[in-house]
Amino acid sequence: MNILVTGANGFVGKNLCAALKNVQLGYDKTHPNLSIENIYEYDVDSDPEDLEVFCADADFVFNLAGVNRPKDNSEFMAGNYGFASTLLDKLKSHGNKCPIMLSSSIQATLAGRFGNSEYGRSKKAGEDLFFDYSKETGAKVFVYRFSNLFGKWCRPNYNSAVATFCNNIANDLPIQVNDPNVDMELIYIDDLVDEMFLALEGRAHHCEFDGIETVWKEDGRYCAVPVSHEIKLGEIVDLLHTFKTQPQTLLMPSMPNGSFEKKLFSTYLSYLPKEKAIYDLKMNVGNRGSFTELVKSADKGQVSINISKPGITKGQHWHHTKWEIFIVVSGHGLIQMRKEGHDEVLEYEVSGEKIQAVYMLPGYTHNIINLSDTQDLITVMYCNEIFDPSHPDTFHDDVK
Repeated sequence: MNILVTGANGFVGKNLCAALKNVQLGYDKTHPNLSIENIYEYDVDSDPEDLEVFCADADFVFNLAGVNRPKDNSEFMAGNYGFASTLLDKLKSHGNKCPIMLSSSIQATLAGRFGNSEYGRSKKAGEDLFFDYSKETGAKVFVYRFSNLFGKWCRPNYNSAVATFCNNIANDLPIQVNDPNVDMELIYIDDLVDEMFLALEGRAHHCEFDGIETVWKEDGRYCAVPVSHEIKLGEIVDLLHTFKTQPQTLLMPSMPNGSFEKKLFSTYLSYLPKEKAIYDLKMNVGNRGSFTELVKSADKGQVSINISKPGITKGQHWHHTKWEIFIVVSGHGLIQMRKEGHDEVLEYEVSGEKIQAVYMLPGYTHNIINLSDTQDLITVMYCNEIFDPSHPDTFHDDVK
C-alpha cells in the first residue's frame, strides 16, 4: 500500500507519519494485516511535481494540509479549499479513486460561537468539495471535524493553548489565563492517530452533527475520534503546575490508563528543556550506606533505593499495616523475617545474579544483611504507603 500524507510536516502529520513508519518497518505489530510500501510526505515546501506522482500512485490519502493562522483571512479559503480542490483534481486526472481522509474542524459547523468563523467557512467549503467528489467519482471519503488537539510535537504559542501552557510552564515562562472556567474539549494525538489507522483499514467511527454536538451514527457522513476529554482551562493549568513540582515532591499524580492526566503529563514532559530532563535526588548517606526515595504516589506508596555497605545489617523493625517488597539488584544478601511473638526465623538468600522480590510481611520484624566483605548491596524497595512521620507504623525489634 502506498500512502500519501499532505501537511506531513504539521503537528498531526508528523505524528501520523512516525506511526506509519513504525508499521512499515515492522516495529509496530498491532496492524498485522497492513502492509505499507511507500509513505509519500507532502507539505507546503515540497516540489509540486511530486504531488502529481504521489496522486497517481497513492492507495490512500490523508489530507492534513491547511491554513489556520494566516496573515489575511482571504488565505483561509485559498489554503483550505484551494489546496483540497487541487488535490482532488490531480486524483481525478489519474483516475485514482482511492479512499481519502480530510482533516476539518469543529468550526465548520458554523454553529454557536463559530457562526462567524472565516476559518470555519473555508473548512466547510472543503468538506462540501469532498462530499461532491465522492458522489462524482464513487471514491470513499472520511471527513473528520476536530476540536482542540494536544500531544507531543505540537507547536506552542500558535493555535493550541495546551501546547503553549505546557511549553511555558516547563520553561519557566509566563502564561495568561483570561477565564479559568472555560470548558475545553480535547483530543489526544495518539487517540487521533489510532482513529486514522481505523480509517485506513476501513473501520472509521461515523457520525453526524447536531450543532457542535457529535451524534454517533453507523451510516453518518462524517467521522470522529471516539475518545475525547472535557476539562476546564484552569484545571489544566493546575495539573501542569503539579507536574512541574514532581522533581521536588517526588509525588506522581494519579494517572489511570486512558486518563486525561496521563496524556497531559506525557505531553508536558515532551516540552522539558535539556537541563530539566535530569534532577537531583536527596541521598540520605551514613557510614552504613545510603537510602534514597525515588518516586511517590498518594495512593500507591513509594519506591526507594537502599545501599548497604559490606557486612551491614539494616531494618530490624516491623509494621502493623505497612508492607514492603525488597528486590536486590546488585550484591549478595540475606533477608530475615520473624513473626512477632514467635521464634521461627524465615530466611531468604538473595543476589543480583538472580533478581527476586521478597515481601516484608505485616506483623513480621525483618532485616536485610549484606553478606559480602567487599561489595555494596543495592536493593530496590517498594512500600505501599508514603512515610508519614506523624504515624510511622514502624517499631524496633531485632529479628534475632
